[in-house]
Amino acid sequence: MSQTEFNPVSTSDISLHVNGFAYSLTIAHHWTLLRVLREQLDLTAAKVGCDRGECGTCTVLLEGKPIYACQILAVQVGERPVVTVEGLGEDDKLDRIQQAFLDNDGAQCGYCTPGFLLSAKALLEANPRPTELEIREALSGNLCRCNAYGRILQSVRDSAGPAPRSGPVARTGK
Repeated sequence: MSQTEFNPVSTSDISLHVNGFAYSLTIAHHWTLLRVLREQLDLTAAKVGCDRGECGTCTVLLEGKPIYACQILAVQVGERPVVTVEGLGEDDKLDRIQQAFLDNDGAQCGYCTPGFLLSAKALLEANPRPTELEIREALSGNLCRCNAYGRILQSVRDSAGPAPRSGPVARTGK
């Protein structure tokens, strides 16, 4: 048997829906979503960090929820939509969370930024006016090695809607 006839790695043909585009790929069963995004689709914003699901640099949105792309096999994704940082914003216009990070220098070195952006995006889609505690909880799966947490938190606050009012709200009626 020749070397080309024996391939011990099982492969599958899959379809991935990433940033609004459908991709047909042949991948090894053991490849993570992170590996496929970076090596097959050349979408490199999601970074390889700890490769253990602890640092958040590989965060992407799967069906609108932040996940660690290093912790899910690409074959497990199926038809569910994936969003990476490359999918935020439109043409030449940044998403509001990207603009807030730019305005507040929330990116510092930038290595952790994609994970923070996508975690914040998911939070703000689910809750446009989060409390400080809700912001901190939503970002808690991401680590910043530069310690830019103050600017990151300010970026999320700035991209959120107005803070909820305290006290009773006047009601109008007939």
